[in-house]
Amino acid sequence: MKNHKAYMGPNSPLLPKDNRMNTAKTLNKYSHLFSIAPMLDWTDRHCRYFHRLISQHALLYTEMVTSGALMHGDKHRFLQFNVIEHPVAFQLGGSHPEDLAICARMIEDYGYDEVNLNVGCPSDRVQNGRFGACLMAEPGLVAECVAAMRHAVSIPVTVKSRIGIDQHDSYEELANFISTVASAGCSTFIVHARKAWLSGLSPKQNREVPPLRYDIVYQIKNDFPELEIIVNGGIKSLELAEDLMKQVDGVMVGREAYQNPYLLADVDSRLFADSRAPLSREKIVSLLVPYIQEQLKTGVRLNTISRHILGLFNAVSGAKGWRRHLGEHACMSGADEKVIWEALKFTAQ
Repeated sequence: MKNHKAYMGPNSPLLPKDNRMNTAKTLNKYSHLFSIAPMLDWTDRHCRYFHRLISQHALLYTEMVTSGALMHGDKHRFLQFNVIEHPVAFQLGGSHPEDLAICARMIEDYGYDEVNLNVGCPSDRVQNGRFGACLMAEPGLVAECVAAMRHAVSIPVTVKSRIGIDQHDSYEELANFISTVASAGCSTFIVHARKAWLSGLSPKQNREVPPLRYDIVYQIKNDFPELEIIVNGGIKSLELAEDLMKQVDGVMVGREAYQNPYLLADVDSRLFADSRAPLSREKIVSLLVPYIQEQLKTGVRLNTISRHILGLFNAVSGAKGWRRHLGEHACMSGADEKVIWEALKFTAQ
C-alpha cells in the first residue's frame, strides 16, 4: 500500500484497540461475499467508519463520484478514508475511457481495494452526464472503459448494473452486456435485480416499482459460471442473504444496512465464520466517540457524523428518544460528543 496523508497509521487512537498493531487491510480479507452498497449522500467516510465498527468483514463502498469531480475538484476530499475501512471499494461514474483510467490510478494510489464502475444509477442527472444505467445500452463503450481502467491499475475493476433498462430488458440483451464487458477483463458483476426506467420513474421509484427478478441474476450465474456474480436489491435480512448465496457468489445490501445498521452485527459470525462475539450497540457507540472527538477537532460538525447512527437502536426500547435527542441537539453550534452520551441514556431507561 502506498503511504498517503489520507491514512491513519496502524497505531492511531481512532482504531479499536485489538486492531492497533495490524492494519485493517491485513486483518480483513477482501471478499464480495457480503457488501454494503454505494449510496449517494449516505456512504461517506463517516458512515463507512461506523459500519466497519459493526462488521469487520463486509466490503464497503464509497458514494459514487464522477470522473469529472475527481479530475477537476478537490480529489483529497473525495478520496480520503480511514485505514480501518478496509476492505473498501471506490465507485466511479463516467463514460470516457481515458478519464476513467486517470481516476482509477488516483484511486489505486490512495489505497482502495477495488474500483467499481456505476452502470446502474437511473437518475436524470446521471443520464445527462452519460453515465449510470443508460450505459447498459452501450456495452461496447462500457467494455472500453473497463479495459482502460484495467490497463491503468492492478486492483480489481468491477461493474454494477441493472438487469435491463426501458425496453432493453430481454435476457439476451443482458447476457450480451455481461459477455461484452467480461471480454474486456471484468470478472465481477454486481447486478441490481430490477430493470431501470430512465424516464417516468424517480431514482427512489426505480428502487421499488420495477419487480425484483432474482431468477434472472441466477440465470446469469448459471450461464457465466466463470464470473463472480453478486446480487443486489431488496435484501432486508441475513436469512434472505443466506438464501440468495446458494445461487450466486455474494450479496450487496443497500438501504437496510443504513436504516437498520445493527443488522451488520451478525454478518461476521454468520457469513464469515468469525468466532468473535458481536459488539453491543453501546460498545459500538463507545468506539465511535473517539473518532467523533478527532473529527470535531478538524472542523467536522457533529451532525455530519451522527446522522449515520440514528438507526442503531431500531426496535430497541428508547430508540425514539435516541433519535430525537440526536436530531434536536447534534445540529447545534458547538455540539460535541456529550450529545451522544446524553442520547445513549434514553436507551438505558
